[in-house]
Amino acid sequence: MLTIRNTPADEKVEFDYKTIDKGHHQVKYRGVKAQRSPFDYVIYQMIISEVQPDLIIEIGTNFGGGALYMADIMNNLGKGAVHSIDITDNCTDIVKNHPRISLFHKGFEDYDLSLAKNYEKIIVIEDASHMYEDSINAINKFCHLVSVGSYLIVEDGIVDKLGVSKQFHGGPCKAIREFLPKHPEFVVDRSWCDFFGKNATNNVNGFLKKIK
Repeated sequence: MLTIRNTPADEKVEFDYKTIDKGHHQVKYRGVKAQRSPFDYVIYQMIISEVQPDLIIEIGTNFGGGALYMADIMNNLGKGAVHSIDITDNCTDIVKNHPRISLFHKGFEDYDLSLAKNYEKIIVIEDASHMYEDSINAINKFCHLVSVGSYLIVEDGIVDKLGVSKQFHGGPCKAIREFLPKHPEFVVDRSWCDFFGKNATNNVNGFLKKIK
């Protein structure tokens, strides 16, 4: 008896930073655009489960898929809120009506820091324009809100690897290099940066843990 098996002609696996970047712009969560690397979505849910934050401040909402993802994780934990900040309002009702999400549309400069005063454990995520100036200004403004043992996450240092950091005046990595020497209370947490391989994340050297 002759058995015929269908065998793919080409089983080569081939991808790089640019193909991953292209794909991450098409990621959706519950039908909402959620433009983060799939590696980082896995890391985020582990960090949230570990820290058990009362508040996540996300600087850079865009369509709100990331905020929705984190708010749903908080639902599973039974605690927490997301304050998501942008200068546009691109969110659909599923994001706007989530009971754990509060949206702010006047930019991080306008955010009232006193809104965070009643929260004990806080994570801050800087994911705005990726311009150096915005990155450094945002992390300098919000860093003191991060609780000890929690994280200041600076997104999209991958622009260096993609060869476009000049368009961002040095981008997030330049901001991190400037920030860390002045803030010894933060260290780069290599366990997350290197979880899938050396800086196999869009947040190159961007998982900053507050240790004191």
